[in-house]
Amino acid sequence: MSVVRWPQLYLGLAITTLANLVLELALTRIFSVVFYSHFAFLAISVALFGLGAGGMISYAFSLRREHLFARLGTLAIANSVCVVASLWFVLSRPAGHMHVLTLAEVYLVSALPFVFGGLIVSLVIAESIERVDRSYFFDLAGAACGCLLLVPLLNLLGGPNALLSVGIFYAVSAAIWFHLAGSASRRAAAIAVALLLAALIVANFEHPVLDLRMAKGEKLPPERFVRWNSFSRVGVTREDSLWSIVVDGDAATRIPPYDWNNLTADNRAALTHTGPGYPYLVRPGAKTLIIGSGGGYDAGRALASGSRDVTAIEINPIIADTIGRREFVTENHGLFFRPEVHLIIGDGRSFVRNTRDRYQVIQASHVNSWASTAAGAFALSENNLYTSDAFYDYLMHLTDDGFLAFTRWGFDPPRESLRLVSLGMDALNRAGEDRPWLHFIVIREDPARPQDWSADTVLISRKPFSPEDLVRVRQALAEPRFRGLYLPGDPPKNPFGELLLSSNPKAFSAGYAYNVAPVDDDHPFFFYTIQPRDIWNFMRRAEKFNPSVPLLFGLILVSIAATGLVMALPRLLFRNRMPKQPRAMRFLWYFPVLGVAYISIELALIQKFMLLLGPPTYALTVIVFSMLVASGAGSFFSKRIIAGDDRRLMGVLAGITILVVVLALLATPLTAAAAGWPLFAKIVLTSLLIAPAAFLMGMPFPGGLRRLEQSHAPSIRLAWSLNSAASVLGSGTAIFLGIYLGLFATLLIGGGLYLAALFIVLLTRRQRAPVM
Repeated sequence: MSVVRWPQLYLGLAITTLANLVLELALTRIFSVVFYSHFAFLAISVALFGLGAGGMISYAFSLRREHLFARLGTLAIANSVCVVASLWFVLSRPAGHMHVLTLAEVYLVSALPFVFGGLIVSLVIAESIERVDRSYFFDLAGAACGCLLLVPLLNLLGGPNALLSVGIFYAVSAAIWFHLAGSASRRAAAIAVALLLAALIVANFEHPVLDLRMAKGEKLPPERFVRWNSFSRVGVTREDSLWSIVVDGDAATRIPPYDWNNLTADNRAALTHTGPGYPYLVRPGAKTLIIGSGGGYDAGRALASGSRDVTAIEINPIIADTIGRREFVTENHGLFFRPEVHLIIGDGRSFVRNTRDRYQVIQASHVNSWASTAAGAFALSENNLYTSDAFYDYLMHLTDDGFLAFTRWGFDPPRESLRLVSLGMDALNRAGEDRPWLHFIVIREDPARPQDWSADTVLISRKPFSPEDLVRVRQALAEPRFRGLYLPGDPPKNPFGELLLSSNPKAFSAGYAYNVAPVDDDHPFFFYTIQPRDIWNFMRRAEKFNPSVPLLFGLILVSIAATGLVMALPRLLFRNRMPKQPRAMRFLWYFPVLGVAYISIELALIQKFMLLLGPPTYALTVIVFSMLVASGAGSFFSKRIIAGDDRRLMGVLAGITILVVVLALLATPLTAAAAGWPLFAKIVLTSLLIAPAAFLMGMPFPGGLRRLEQSHAPSIRLAWSLNSAASVLGSGTAIFLGIYLGLFATLLIGGGLYLAALFIVLLTRRQRAPVM
């Protein structure tokens, strides 16, 4: 390695890690469409497992040092082909019921490009250990650039082609490795592969061959329009004589077909005499804010009732702008160009926090984040729309005669709609209202339909509902499609009445079949209603209601088993090459602890800052990019700061714990104070808050590798493998902790794990094992 041209080696490493990250995040989008949104979490698991497996394989060949760059080039070229083959395999799965074994095949095949990528990175880092601070810096810098590239790649190319572009990056890195190996012919071959892949992307863009044909086990219907962005695949298809906007092949919103200048009485009745139209029967002509306007039906309902001021918020620019104001203007009869309708592209919760306006109706009908974000990690989160803190924000933006109108599916026994009531009760209590039973109306539409498809509309008023409001409610209830589940003054004997009149709502929720306790911004898991005591029973019955849930849990077990195998194999197969000295063996635990700690903190911060930054993609990009850049800088200076001194290394680990605790304490109040700031200022604040801890978090890994080199150099690649593989467990652990303990506690535990790493250094400080 003495004649290595280091700048070229760093460039090859950076391009490889860039490709690894783009591949990982693009795969979350593919998994979300082909399977289910919460399978996006598995894309991260696939990536980390593959990287860990690649590191383990490199450990198996750690004694073979000849022709390193030629081997790296061959691996990179093979990975270019592997990316195309893996994409074809995932997209070619036949329609029909999916089984755990089928998805396990997808898991393992999808992991193959990461195995090659992990093998390349671990080989480079191990063979450049004398400059590991620089190597790890370029490792993280490349990943940071991949984070920035993801959004434009998905927006410009779409999911499948963005994933194909990863093959180009691997081929370019292969050209660099072959150049370093001195092989002009192989370098030319690598460039040719890159050009062929670019041609394939152009052809696939114009005439899709490698494209989605199936989603959620069903064949996709003919689509007139398809567009991708960083957090969704949006298609428009004809269904029951109406145009439906389908997000990720699953969540649908329809385009209203009415002529808004010539609405008939039947048109007005069709729009307002529905569950989501019920607010406008109670408050016709209301000044309205709609969160998640979708195709425009809710805006149309407000117009049909006589509203002259309708603000419609839609987070997805494809739905709001491309479809609503360009491609389907004729079909929606110019709804979003009407003077009464003000369409805003953005996050609903962030808009509410930043506006000074007050509304008579704030409405959200079946708004959720089925389409997973590129973050892909918190598949059970809903962007803080459904928390007691959010409901307090909404209540504070109502006029005195205003109310919230939230529509969710009407299950029996009720779950989502009953939790809406819990959120409203908690928010009203914070607002100083001590008689919540006077502030609620709950209506179920069409109870004769199968129970999972009935719709509950929950109205929550800023002040108690007036007698005139209740008269209008009862008049509307005369229609057979409506049933009053709760009205003030006439509480029925059902869970809604029992909760609202309970003297101890916490005890009611604890004894109820589902967890309907209020969730806040620190526990933003509205849709997770399983009581801890019922997890096993739920798993046995879940397939009747949602077949994806047992599949997900089954694959999580596959992921854990595969990760455990990666971590255990070296000791089983290469026992003669493992450190013989107990202290050196114990120090290997340092690296998986770092892996779990880093990703736990990262995922908790992504969720924590979504409220401040708005759209999930912003939170992903800002948090991941900021952490990678700051950690890369920390790695760059790690050799100078730690200088091979265990005391300094332990000081860095202790400093991380302190800074993470400070960050956890400051994040909520500072982000609340910055709610009204411009986006650029919010990004700067977020980066400055994260940078100190992330800077130090970039030091322990290269510092630990240098320490390991002194005690047992052959284990460097094993350490890299253990760190990556343990991150799989860390991502799942972060979700579990976030659900049951909250994001604040997750941050504290992540910081505490750095203390555990400090303890490992302390235990192995004396009498390090000699080189084997």
